Amino acid sequence: MTPQTGLPDPAGGPTTSRRSRRRLRPRLALAGLVRRAGGRRSAPAVRDLLDEALAGVAARPTRLILTTLGTVLGIAALVGTVGLGQTAAGQITQRFDLAAATRVVVQPDDKGGQEGEAATQLPWDAPDRIGRLNGVEAAGTVSALDVGDDLVRSVAALDSQKDGYALQVMAGSAGLFDAVRGVLKTGRFFDAGHDQRGDKVVVLGKHAAERLGINRVDSQPAVFIGEEPYTVIGILDSVTGRAELNDAVIMPNGAAKTAYDLESPDAVEIRTQVGAAQLIAGQAPVAIEPNNPSALRVDAPPKQGAVRKGVESDLNALFLLLGAVALLVGGLGIANVTLLSVLERISEIGLRRALGAARRHVAMQFLVESVIVGFLGGLLGTAVGVLLTVGVSWVRDWTPILDNRLAFGSPLLGAFIGLVAGTYPAWKASAIQPITALRGT
Repeated sequence: MTPQTGLPDPAGGPTTSRRSRRRLRPRLALAGLVRRAGGRRSAPAVRDLLDEALAGVAARPTRLILTTLGTVLGIAALVGTVGLGQTAAGQITQRFDLAAATRVVVQPDDKGGQEGEAATQLPWDAPDRIGRLNGVEAAGTVSALDVGDDLVRSVAALDSQKDGYALQVMAGSAGLFDAVRGVLKTGRFFDAGHDQRGDKVVVLGKHAAERLGINRVDSQPAVFIGEEPYTVIGILDSVTGRAELNDAVIMPNGAAKTAYDLESPDAVEIRTQVGAAQLIAGQAPVAIEPNNPSALRVDAPPKQGAVRKGVESDLNALFLLLGAVALLVGGLGIANVTLLSVLERISEIGLRRALGAARRHVAMQFLVESVIVGFLGGLLGTAVGVLLTVGVSWVRDWTPILDNRLAFGSPLLGAFIGLVAGTYPAWKASAIQPITALRGT
């Protein structure tokens, strides 16, 4: 027995068995009784410190679960909301790209030629030239025709139309409808054969068809532009980019050349692959007019990188705020439970101090316990957040986007929250005086 403490001699003695020495050594080490050469107390071994902290945490499993639950919810909210925010931002920008960022329009620029030169005209084979570029999905020409005073009438409602309607008459190539993502309500589009032969056929925009009283094409209805009849072969339901086509009567370029002396197309509509619009915008003038590309004007969508980053930044800021609030709640839970644990273990702390443990040793133990609780909460919360993101993405048929840095760093974040939350309780525990603690037991 040691004369100072009345405990078995840690070095071994006639009254101490080997088994009891092994059981007592971690607690004596934590109490600061393991001495170096020269009689100085040493810091507790890391292994002994972890053993004591794990024992203290596992001694109250119900409290451990409730304490860890706050951190689990906080980390899960952080990982899940940020992951879902990035996934939603990806879906928003992808849909934005599909709707607007794939359209390129090329047309003659009246200011592009030198003074005294005739304005550049688009060639009829411009869609074929552009179609050779990598990244182009469809291309077609479009022109607004000058029909003078000619009105549009239909055979189906001659009595109610009086003199007819002043509808927009337009001409296009076979690839126009594919380029503007045209969707048919009924019938079909004209093709390259109609164009080459100059067939007198038209496709009606949905609003033009409503005004003319035509809603089906199986009976081969006809419309009159002035005194010339044209067979209606299709009715549009919707288009993207060229809204005026919904109110127009559209005929092939071949028919427009014959009836209205159309010399060249007004513009070329191009539909590109997602992300290729800027590249095609730079290459299209050279492909159409290699000798004078500056004579053509190109209308292309702006770069979407800034839009994507802006959407992601706004969503991430919102979800990070929500996650931070949840983490704050989890951190306060750890602090409260750790402080309660300190109050319940005052007698144990006093005994350790009486046996020789320094203040830093006591503080270190409670800090390690808080870090362990925070790390466990961060680990479980990360798993829950990842599963939440993947599950919602699977239900919504989205592509999940997860930040690896967040997924792997969240357990460490939980440990840091535990460290911060346990600082005050650890300081409180280290400030307990041995005589006060033992007197209160």
